[in-house]
Amino acid sequence: MNEFERARRYTWHVLISGIAATWVVIAISVGTRLEEGLLNWWRTVPALIAAVAFTWLCPRVIRAVLDRRYPTRLVVVSAVLALTAAFLGGPDPTAWGFILLAWLSIATLHISRRASLLVAAGTWVVGVAAASATWRDNLFVIGLELSFGEVLFLNTLIFGVFCVVVPPSNRLWVWIWMLAEEALKGREAHTKLALAEERLRFARDLHDLVGHQLSAIAVKTELAVRLSDVDGEAAKAEMAEVNTLTRKALKELRQAVRGYRELDLAAEVNSVKGVLEAAGVRCEVRLPYRELPPGVAPVFAYVVREAVTNVLKHSTATFCEITIRFTEQEAELSVRNDGAARRQAVDLGSGLAGMSERLGAVGGRVTAAPAADGHFLLTAVVSLPLTG
Repeated sequence: MNEFERARRYTWHVLISGIAATWVVIAISVGTRLEEGLLNWWRTVPALIAAVAFTWLCPRVIRAVLDRRYPTRLVVVSAVLALTAAFLGGPDPTAWGFILLAWLSIATLHISRRASLLVAAGTWVVGVAAASATWRDNLFVIGLELSFGEVLFLNTLIFGVFCVVVPPSNRLWVWIWMLAEEALKGREAHTKLALAEERLRFARDLHDLVGHQLSAIAVKTELAVRLSDVDGEAAKAEMAEVNTLTRKALKELRQAVRGYRELDLAAEVNSVKGVLEAAGVRCEVRLPYRELPPGVAPVFAYVVREAVTNVLKHSTATFCEITIRFTEQEAELSVRNDGAARRQAVDLGSGLAGMSERLGAVGGRVTAAPAADGHFLLTAVVSLPLTG
Protein backbone atom coordinates (compact mmCIF):
# COMPACT_ATOMS: atom_id res chain seq x y z
CA MET A 1 0.00 0.00 0.00
CA ASN A 2 1.49 3.35 -1.03
CA GLU A 3 1.24 6.61 0.89
CA PHE A 4 -1.68 7.81 -1.22
CA GLU A 5 -3.80 4.73 -0.48
CA ARG A 6 -2.73 4.82 3.17
CA ALA A 7 -3.85 8.47 3.50
CA ARG A 8 -7.21 7.65 1.90
CA ARG A 9 -7.75 4.71 4.23
CA TYR A 10 -6.77 6.75 7.28
CA THR A 11 -9.19 9.52 6.28
CA TRP A 12 -11.91 6.92 5.73
CA HIS A 13 -11.35 5.47 9.21
CA VAL A 14 -11.52 8.94 10.80
CA LEU A 15 -14.80 9.71 9.03
CA ILE A 16 -16.33 6.33 9.90
CA SER A 17 -15.37 6.68 13.57
CA GLY A 18 -18.60 8.62 14.22
CA ILE A 19 -20.59 5.53 13.24
CA ALA A 20 -18.55 3.37 15.59
CA ALA A 21 -19.10 5.87 18.43
CA THR A 22 -22.84 5.77 17.70
CA TRP A 23 -22.98 2.02 18.25
CA VAL A 24 -21.07 2.35 21.50
CA VAL A 25 -23.61 4.91 22.75
CA ILE A 26 -26.52 2.77 21.53
CA ALA A 27 -25.12 -0.31 23.27
CA ILE A 28 -24.76 1.59 26.54
CA SER A 29 -28.30 2.95 26.22
CA VAL A 30 -29.84 -0.45 25.47
CA GLY A 31 -27.86 -2.09 28.26
CA THR A 32 -28.94 0.54 30.76
CA ARG A 33 -32.61 0.30 29.78
CA LEU A 34 -32.43 -3.49 29.92
CA GLU A 35 -30.89 -3.40 33.38
CA GLU A 36 -33.56 -0.96 34.58
CA GLY A 37 -36.32 -3.07 33.03
CA LEU A 38 -37.44 -0.18 30.84
CA LEU A 39 -36.53 -1.62 27.42
CA ASN A 40 -39.41 -1.53 24.95
CA TRP A 41 -38.62 -4.25 22.39
CA TRP A 42 -41.40 -3.12 20.04
CA ARG A 43 -39.56 0.17 19.60
CA THR A 44 -35.98 -1.05 20.03
CA VAL A 45 -36.02 -3.76 17.35
CA PRO A 46 -37.21 -1.44 14.52
CA ALA A 47 -34.73 1.19 15.77
CA LEU A 48 -31.91 -1.36 15.55
CA ILE A 49 -32.97 -2.32 12.02
CA ALA A 50 -32.95 1.33 10.97
CA ALA A 51 -29.55 1.85 12.64
CA VAL A 52 -28.09 -1.18 10.84
CA ALA A 53 -29.37 0.09 7.48
CA PHE A 54 -27.95 3.53 8.29
CA THR A 55 -24.57 1.98 9.13
CA TRP A 56 -24.60 0.06 5.84
CA LEU A 57 -25.19 3.26 3.85
CA CYS A 58 -22.61 5.45 5.59
CA PRO A 59 -19.44 3.87 4.07
CA ARG A 60 -20.96 4.29 0.60
CA VAL A 61 -21.57 7.97 1.29
CA ILE A 62 -18.01 8.45 2.56
CA ARG A 63 -16.47 6.66 -0.44
CA ALA A 64 -18.49 8.86 -2.79
CA VAL A 65 -17.32 12.00 -0.98
CA LEU A 66 -13.67 10.87 -1.19
CA ASP A 67 -14.25 10.40 -4.93
CA ARG A 68 -15.45 14.04 -5.05
CA ARG A 69 -19.12 13.19 -5.50
CA TYR A 70 -22.00 14.16 -3.25
CA PRO A 71 -24.55 11.29 -3.18
CA THR A 72 -27.66 13.33 -2.44
CA ARG A 73 -30.03 10.37 -2.62
CA LEU A 74 -27.97 8.30 -0.20
CA VAL A 75 -27.67 11.24 2.20
CA VAL A 76 -31.46 11.74 2.19
CA VAL A 77 -32.16 8.04 2.73
CA SER A 78 -29.61 7.86 5.55
CA ALA A 79 -31.26 10.93 7.14
CA VAL A 80 -34.63 9.16 7.14
CA LEU A 81 -33.05 6.06 8.70
CA ALA A 82 -31.25 8.13 11.34
CA LEU A 83 -34.46 9.97 12.28
CA THR A 84 -36.38 6.69 12.44
CA ALA A 85 -33.79 5.08 14.70
CA ALA A 86 -33.57 8.17 16.92
CA PHE A 87 -37.32 8.61 17.40
CA LEU A 88 -38.00 4.91 17.98
CA GLY A 89 -35.08 4.41 20.33
CA GLY A 90 -35.34 7.77 22.10
CA PRO A 91 -33.63 10.87 20.67
CA ASP A 92 -31.67 11.76 23.79
CA PRO A 93 -28.14 12.95 22.73
CA THR A 94 -26.60 10.49 25.21
CA ALA A 95 -28.55 7.62 23.65
CA TRP A 96 -30.12 6.98 20.25
CA GLY A 97 -30.08 10.68 19.43
CA PHE A 98 -26.34 10.38 18.84
CA ILE A 99 -27.16 8.79 15.47
CA LEU A 100 -28.35 12.23 14.29
CA LEU A 101 -24.87 13.60 14.99
CA ALA A 102 -23.29 10.68 13.13
CA TRP A 103 -25.43 11.54 10.13
CA LEU A 104 -24.45 15.20 10.45
CA SER A 105 -20.75 14.24 10.37
CA ILE A 106 -21.09 12.81 6.84
CA ALA A 107 -23.95 14.92 5.47
CA THR A 108 -21.88 18.12 5.69
CA LEU A 109 -18.96 16.73 3.68
CA HIS A 110 -18.21 18.09 0.22
CA ILE A 111 -20.89 20.80 0.29
CA SER A 112 -20.61 24.57 0.58
CA ARG A 113 -19.95 26.21 3.95
CA ARG A 114 -23.35 27.87 3.89
CA ALA A 115 -25.12 24.59 3.20
CA SER A 116 -23.10 22.94 5.96
CA LEU A 117 -24.21 25.60 8.45
CA LEU A 118 -27.85 25.16 7.43
CA VAL A 119 -27.68 21.36 7.80
CA ALA A 120 -25.99 21.68 11.20
CA ALA A 121 -28.60 24.19 12.38
CA GLY A 122 -31.44 21.95 11.18
CA THR A 123 -29.96 18.93 12.96
CA TRP A 124 -29.58 20.97 16.13
CA VAL A 125 -33.21 22.12 16.06
CA VAL A 126 -34.60 18.65 15.31
CA GLY A 127 -32.40 16.98 17.92
CA VAL A 128 -33.21 19.45 20.69
CA ALA A 129 -36.93 19.41 19.91
CA ALA A 130 -37.17 15.62 19.77
CA ALA A 131 -35.03 14.99 22.87
CA SER A 132 -36.87 17.63 24.90
CA ALA A 133 -40.26 16.29 23.85
CA THR A 134 -39.38 12.85 25.25
CA TRP A 135 -37.51 14.12 28.31
CA ARG A 136 -39.48 12.09 30.86
CA ASP A 137 -38.51 8.80 29.16
CA ASN A 138 -34.79 9.60 29.35
CA LEU A 139 -34.33 10.86 32.91
CA PHE A 140 -33.17 7.42 34.05
CA VAL A 141 -30.02 7.74 31.92
CA ILE A 142 -28.47 10.31 34.23
CA GLY A 143 -30.31 9.19 37.35
CA LEU A 144 -31.60 12.66 38.24
CA GLU A 145 -35.04 14.19 38.47
CA LEU A 146 -34.72 17.29 36.28
CA SER A 147 -37.24 19.87 35.30
CA PHE A 148 -38.21 20.44 31.68
CA GLY A 149 -36.20 23.65 31.58
CA GLU A 150 -33.07 21.89 32.84
CA VAL A 151 -33.51 19.08 30.29
CA LEU A 152 -34.03 21.62 27.51
CA PHE A 153 -30.86 23.44 28.55
CA LEU A 154 -28.79 20.22 28.61
CA ASN A 155 -30.11 19.06 25.22
CA THR A 156 -29.50 22.48 23.71
CA LEU A 157 -25.96 22.53 25.08
CA ILE A 158 -25.00 18.96 24.09
CA PHE A 159 -26.50 19.06 20.62
CA GLY A 160 -25.13 22.58 20.12
CA VAL A 161 -21.55 21.61 20.99
CA PHE A 162 -21.60 18.61 18.66
CA CYS A 163 -23.27 20.53 15.82
CA VAL A 164 -20.60 23.21 16.07
CA VAL A 165 -17.57 20.89 16.39
CA VAL A 166 -18.35 17.85 14.22
CA PRO A 167 -18.92 19.37 10.73
CA PRO A 168 -15.77 21.57 10.60
CA SER A 169 -13.50 18.81 11.94
CA ASN A 170 -14.65 16.24 9.39
CA ARG A 171 -14.64 18.79 6.58
CA LEU A 172 -11.05 19.61 7.53
CA TRP A 173 -10.06 15.97 7.11
CA VAL A 174 -11.68 15.80 3.68
CA TRP A 175 -10.01 19.07 2.67
CA ILE A 176 -6.58 17.72 3.70
CA TRP A 177 -7.29 14.52 1.77
CA MET A 178 -8.22 16.48 -1.36
CA LEU A 179 -5.06 18.56 -1.06
CA ALA A 180 -3.01 15.34 -0.89
CA GLU A 181 -4.85 13.99 -3.94
CA GLU A 182 -4.19 17.17 -5.90
CA ALA A 183 -0.53 17.12 -4.85
CA LEU A 184 -0.20 13.56 -6.15
CA LYS A 185 -1.87 14.47 -9.44
CA GLY A 186 0.44 17.47 -9.70
CA ARG A 187 3.48 15.30 -9.13
CA GLU A 188 2.31 12.83 -11.76
CA ALA A 189 1.67 15.68 -14.20
CA HIS A 190 5.11 17.11 -13.45
CA THR A 191 6.70 13.72 -14.15
CA LYS A 192 4.82 13.38 -17.43
CA LEU A 193 5.76 16.92 -18.43
CA ALA A 194 9.42 16.31 -17.61
CA LEU A 195 9.34 13.13 -19.69
CA ALA A 196 7.69 14.92 -22.61
CA GLU A 197 10.25 17.75 -22.40
CA GLU A 198 13.11 15.26 -22.37
CA ARG A 199 11.72 13.49 -25.43
CA LEU A 200 11.32 16.81 -27.19
CA ARG A 201 14.87 17.79 -26.29
CA PHE A 202 16.23 14.50 -27.60
CA ALA A 203 14.22 14.81 -30.82
CA ARG A 204 15.49 18.37 -31.31
CA ASP A 205 19.10 17.36 -30.62
CA LEU A 206 18.79 14.39 -32.95
CA HIS A 207 17.38 16.60 -35.70
CA ASP A 208 20.15 19.15 -35.27
CA LEU A 209 22.79 16.44 -35.21
CA VAL A 210 21.66 14.27 -38.12
CA GLY A 211 19.67 16.74 -40.22
CA HIS A 212 22.72 18.70 -41.39
CA GLN A 213 24.64 15.53 -42.26
CA LEU A 214 21.73 14.05 -44.19
CA SER A 215 21.20 17.28 -46.11
CA ALA A 216 24.88 17.31 -47.09
CA ILE A 217 24.69 13.66 -48.12
CA ALA A 218 21.64 14.34 -50.29
CA VAL A 219 23.40 17.25 -52.03
CA LYS A 220 26.62 15.27 -52.54
CA THR A 221 24.73 12.27 -53.89
CA GLU A 222 22.77 14.40 -56.38
CA LEU A 223 25.99 16.05 -57.53
CA ALA A 224 27.71 12.67 -57.95
CA VAL A 225 24.83 11.47 -60.13
CA ARG A 226 25.16 14.53 -62.39
CA LEU A 227 28.96 14.13 -62.64
CA SER A 228 28.90 10.40 -63.29
CA ASP A 229 28.40 10.91 -67.06
CA VAL A 230 30.73 13.91 -67.33
CA ASP A 231 33.62 13.44 -64.91
CA GLY A 232 33.93 10.00 -63.37
CA GLU A 233 36.80 10.94 -61.07
CA ALA A 234 34.90 13.89 -59.66
CA ALA A 235 31.84 11.69 -59.13
CA LYS A 236 33.99 9.14 -57.24
CA ALA A 237 35.39 11.94 -55.06
CA GLU A 238 31.88 13.12 -54.22
CA MET A 239 30.81 9.57 -53.33
CA ALA A 240 33.88 9.20 -51.15
CA GLU A 241 32.79 12.32 -49.28
CA VAL A 242 29.29 10.87 -49.01
CA ASN A 243 30.79 7.75 -47.45
CA THR A 244 32.77 9.88 -44.98
CA LEU A 245 29.70 11.94 -44.07
CA THR A 246 27.64 8.78 -43.61
CA ARG A 247 30.17 7.23 -41.22
CA LYS A 248 30.45 10.49 -39.31
CA ALA A 249 26.68 10.78 -39.00
CA LEU A 250 26.42 7.17 -37.81
CA LYS A 251 29.16 7.71 -35.22
CA GLU A 252 27.54 10.89 -33.88
CA LEU A 253 24.15 9.19 -33.80
CA ARG A 254 25.53 6.31 -31.74
CA GLN A 255 27.20 8.72 -29.35
CA ALA A 256 23.98 10.68 -28.93
CA VAL A 257 21.90 7.55 -28.26
CA ARG A 258 24.53 6.19 -25.86
CA GLY A 259 24.53 9.45 -23.93
CA TYR A 260 20.75 9.49 -23.84
CA ARG A 261 20.50 5.94 -22.55
CA GLU A 262 23.22 6.35 -19.95
CA LEU A 263 21.69 6.65 -16.50
CA ASP A 264 22.40 9.66 -14.34
CA LEU A 265 23.19 8.52 -10.79
CA ALA A 266 21.85 11.56 -8.93
CA ALA A 267 18.63 11.59 -10.96
CA GLU A 268 18.17 7.85 -10.48
CA VAL A 269 18.69 8.06 -6.72
CA ASN A 270 16.16 10.90 -6.45
CA SER A 271 13.72 8.96 -8.59
CA VAL A 272 13.90 5.72 -6.60
CA LYS A 273 13.69 7.67 -3.33
CA GLY A 274 10.42 9.22 -4.46
CA VAL A 275 9.06 5.85 -5.59
CA LEU A 276 10.01 4.17 -2.31
CA GLU A 277 8.44 6.88 -0.17
CA ALA A 278 5.30 6.83 -2.32
CA ALA A 279 5.12 3.08 -1.59
CA GLY A 280 5.37 3.72 2.15
CA VAL A 281 9.04 2.76 2.46
CA ARG A 282 11.14 5.28 4.40
CA CYS A 283 14.29 5.96 2.40
CA GLU A 284 17.57 7.45 3.60
CA VAL A 285 20.25 8.44 1.09
CA ARG A 286 23.89 9.09 1.88
CA LEU A 287 25.93 10.36 -1.08
CA PRO A 288 29.54 11.59 -1.23
CA TYR A 289 30.11 15.31 -1.60
CA ARG A 290 32.37 14.64 -4.61
CA GLU A 291 31.21 13.31 -7.97
CA LEU A 292 31.96 9.70 -8.78
CA PRO A 293 34.27 8.87 -11.69
CA PRO A 294 32.31 8.98 -14.98
CA GLY A 295 32.65 5.27 -15.69
CA VAL A 296 31.31 4.24 -12.27
CA ALA A 297 28.26 6.51 -11.86
CA PRO A 298 26.14 4.96 -14.69
CA VAL A 299 26.82 1.43 -13.41
CA PHE A 300 25.87 2.38 -9.84
CA ALA A 301 22.72 4.05 -11.20
CA TYR A 302 21.74 0.77 -12.84
CA VAL A 303 22.45 -1.17 -9.63
CA VAL A 304 20.35 1.25 -7.58
CA ARG A 305 17.43 0.82 -9.97
CA GLU A 306 17.61 -2.98 -9.88
CA ALA A 307 18.05 -3.12 -6.11
CA VAL A 308 15.09 -0.82 -5.43
CA THR A 309 12.94 -2.73 -7.89
CA ASN A 310 13.64 -5.79 -5.77
CA VAL A 311 12.78 -3.92 -2.57
CA LEU A 312 9.42 -2.84 -4.00
CA LYS A 313 8.45 -6.48 -4.53
CA HIS A 314 8.21 -6.91 -0.76
CA SER A 315 5.37 -5.25 1.08
CA THR A 316 7.11 -6.03 4.38
CA ALA A 317 9.94 -3.60 3.65
CA THR A 318 9.45 -0.35 5.58
CA PHE A 319 12.97 1.05 5.44
CA CYS A 320 15.67 1.35 2.78
CA GLU A 321 19.09 2.93 3.04
CA ILE A 322 21.19 3.83 -0.01
CA THR A 323 24.84 4.66 0.73
CA ILE A 324 27.62 5.54 -1.72
CA ARG A 325 31.21 6.14 -0.64
CA PHE A 326 34.55 6.03 -2.45
CA THR A 327 38.26 6.45 -1.89
CA GLU A 328 41.18 6.57 -4.26
CA GLN A 329 41.19 2.77 -4.38
CA GLU A 330 37.53 1.81 -4.74
CA ALA A 331 33.92 2.98 -4.85
CA GLU A 332 31.18 1.21 -2.91
CA LEU A 333 27.41 1.26 -3.17
CA SER A 334 25.22 -0.42 -0.53
CA VAL A 335 21.44 -0.81 -0.49
CA ARG A 336 20.03 -2.06 2.82
CA ASN A 337 16.37 -2.76 3.63
CA ASP A 338 14.34 -4.55 6.29
CA GLY A 339 12.20 -6.63 3.93
CA ALA A 340 11.89 -10.41 3.79
CA ALA A 341 15.52 -11.47 3.38
CA ARG A 342 15.10 -15.03 2.09
CA ARG A 343 12.54 -14.09 -0.50
CA GLN A 344 14.66 -11.20 -1.76
CA ALA A 345 17.69 -13.46 -2.18
CA VAL A 346 15.63 -15.81 -4.35
CA ASP A 347 13.79 -13.13 -6.33
CA LEU A 348 16.95 -11.12 -7.16
CA GLY A 349 17.96 -13.94 -9.52
CA SER A 350 18.54 -12.67 -13.06
CA GLY A 351 18.79 -9.09 -11.83
CA LEU A 352 21.90 -10.05 -9.87
CA ALA A 353 23.40 -11.64 -12.97
CA GLY A 354 22.80 -8.45 -14.96
CA MET A 355 24.39 -6.33 -12.24
CA SER A 356 27.38 -8.67 -12.06
CA GLU A 357 27.86 -8.38 -15.82
CA ARG A 358 27.77 -4.58 -15.77
CA LEU A 359 30.05 -4.31 -12.78
CA GLY A 360 32.44 -6.84 -14.29
CA ALA A 361 32.82 -4.57 -17.32
CA VAL A 362 34.40 -1.92 -15.05
CA GLY A 363 36.27 -4.34 -12.82
CA GLY A 364 33.67 -4.49 -10.07
CA ARG A 365 31.69 -7.09 -8.13
CA VAL A 366 28.32 -7.34 -6.43
CA THR A 367 27.07 -9.33 -3.43
CA ALA A 368 23.54 -9.70 -2.08
CA ALA A 369 22.62 -11.58 1.10
CA PRO A 370 20.91 -11.23 4.49
CA ALA A 371 23.00 -9.20 6.94
CA ALA A 372 23.73 -10.06 10.56
CA ASP A 373 21.15 -7.58 11.84
CA GLY A 374 18.33 -9.30 9.92
CA HIS A 375 18.30 -6.75 7.09
CA PHE A 376 18.96 -7.55 3.45
CA LEU A 377 22.15 -5.98 2.11
CA LEU A 378 23.25 -5.52 -1.51
CA THR A 379 26.79 -4.23 -2.01
CA ALA A 380 28.51 -3.21 -5.26
CA VAL A 381 32.23 -2.44 -5.26
CA VAL A 382 34.32 -1.04 -8.12
CA SER A 383 38.11 -0.70 -8.13
CA LEU A 384 39.25 2.72 -9.29
CA PRO A 385 42.50 2.31 -11.24
CA LEU A 386 40.27 2.89 -14.30
CA THR A 387 40.21 6.62 -13.43
CA GLY A 388 44.04 6.61 -13.78
